[in-house]
Amino acid sequence: MTSRLPLASLIAGAWLALASPALAAPSLPGGIIRDLEALEQRLRAQEHTVVRDRALAQAERLAGGNAADRWARALYLQLAASAEARAGRAEAAADLLREARASDVADAEQRDRWQRQEAGLRLAAGDMAAGVALLDDWFQRHAGLPSDHWRMARAQAELERWDAAARWVKRALEAGDTPDEAQRALAVAVYRRAGHDERALALLGDGLDADSDAEAWRGAAGLAQRLGAPGQAAALWEAGWRLGVLSDSEDRLTLVKLHLAGGTPARAAEHLAEALDEEVLPDTLEHRRLLAQAWAQARDRERALSAWRHVARRSDAGDDWLRLGQLAHGWGREALAERALEAALERGVEVAEAWLAVLQQEGRGHPTRESAQDVTQVP
Repeated sequence: MTSRLPLASLIAGAWLALASPALAAPSLPGGIIRDLEALEQRLRAQEHTVVRDRALAQAERLAGGNAADRWARALYLQLAASAEARAGRAEAAADLLREARASDVADAEQRDRWQRQEAGLRLAAGDMAAGVALLDDWFQRHAGLPSDHWRMARAQAELERWDAAARWVKRALEAGDTPDEAQRALAVAVYRRAGHDERALALLGDGLDADSDAEAWRGAAGLAQRLGAPGQAAALWEAGWRLGVLSDSEDRLTLVKLHLAGGTPARAAEHLAEALDEEVLPDTLEHRRLLAQAWAQARDRERALSAWRHVARRSDAGDDWLRLGQLAHGWGREALAERALEAALERGVEVAEAWLAVLQQEGRGHPTRESAQDVTQVP
């Protein structure tokens, strides 16, 4: 459901400067400190393989030594893990950090720091269950940053633990700044799957304004559609249109269709009629038929009948005459219904005959001033 966390985002700024833990733990010989610092410089130069091999060799040499040796070994393992992570080998990096934090000379704070990093690497490697377990244990002792909460929410979502993911999303939203687009999309998806539709919909329009680009508005409306909230999608698109962000012809047509899907057909018809009058949209038969459908859905009888008559005359298609006749019949316009149904029958729509029979049975279809006119003639 969600993509794995980028490895670069897990290691950027996360690795400890070697001097800090070295001062807080058993004293190290000067030669070891200089070697560690030299390897750190080579790591910055992206000599990942060289750093890993040297660090692992030193870690093996120092195994089983005194407290200072064991502390140096843990730092070499950390360096090797950093090299593996930067080379894109998250699983190998995580294994090395697990070995480092098992050191008996590392203090609790240092072990927790490595545990948090290992958790992120497990998640990056796709081992969601292990990553979540490590993070969950770490959270027993730390409040964490909003980024940690988002990481946990995403991992729980990967495992399809929707209720747990929703709890972490809530914590992330309460603890952090306005979520970015990816975080908002995650939050909406999680809330939806957890059954919190109102929370999901409330997030859709947050943060959108005149400075937001068109894709942000389209994305929010698209999320509303996928959540089964076409009315919300139409409202978002309408807001984007009013702000001048969604302003091209395709955006206007989409707005019309969203209003139709969202249960506001009169607004759809108004937008479409205006767009046709202003030549924002071409005056095609397809657009005219859509306008007629919109007025009919809005139950604006006069405009709907007028629009369908325009379509039928322009297309001269039997199905369009049939639709005009059906609407006219339903709205008590007997004369118009009869002439439209006769036109449909003349154009090979056999079902029109049954509709004409219904008119006769109801005592309708008597000639009137309107029925004497030939409604099929294009003015």
